[in-house]
Amino acid sequence: MTTTAPPGAADGEGITMNGLRLVRLHAAAFGRFAGLGSAVTLAASAALVLLSQWIPWMAANALTTVASAVVATELHARVSFGHGRPGLAGHLKSAATIAAGWLATSAAVGALTMLRPGAGLVLQQTVYLSATALVGIGRYLVLRLAVFAEDIPQRQTGGEIRSRAAYNAAA
Repeated sequence: MTTTAPPGAADGEGITMNGLRLVRLHAAAFGRFAGLGSAVTLAASAALVLLSQWIPWMAANALTTVASAVVATELHARVSFGHGRPGLAGHLKSAATIAAGWLATSAAVGALTMLRPGAGLVLQQTVYLSATALVGIGRYLVLRLAVFAEDIPQRQTGGEIRSRAAYNAAA
C-alpha cells in the first residue's frame, strides 16, 4: 500500500508515520473495547450466576446476553469507536455478532456439561469467560471494520479514494 507523505516529510517517512498512527488508533480503540467489554461481561457473568439459581442456565444466558448487548453496543459505538449513537441498524448488526457469541458460549458450556457433568461453578465460569474472550476478539474486528466503520473518504492513493474502513483494513 502506498500513501502520500505529508508535506515536508522525506520520501517514505509518511508511510511509517501513517502506519504508526494506525497502530496507535487501533490499539487505543481495542483497549477501550476490551475494557468496556470486560466490564459488561463481568457484570453479565455475575447476573448469569444469580439468574441461573432460579431459571435454567441457557435461559439465564439468553437474558443476560440481550441486556448486556444493548449496553455494550451503546458503549462500543460511542466510546470505543467514537461513532455516536448506533441507531437501530447498528444495534441489529451488533446483535448478530452477539447472537453468534451466545451460540459459542452456550456450546462451550454445553460441551463442558457433557464432558464433565459435575463441573463446579469456577470451571463453568472459566470456560464461559474464556469463550467470551475469543468471541470478543471476533466482535471487535467485525464492529470496527464493518458495523461502526466510517465511510467517509480519507486517503487517496494512485487515483483511487479509499474509505476509512478500507484504509484501516489494508493497514
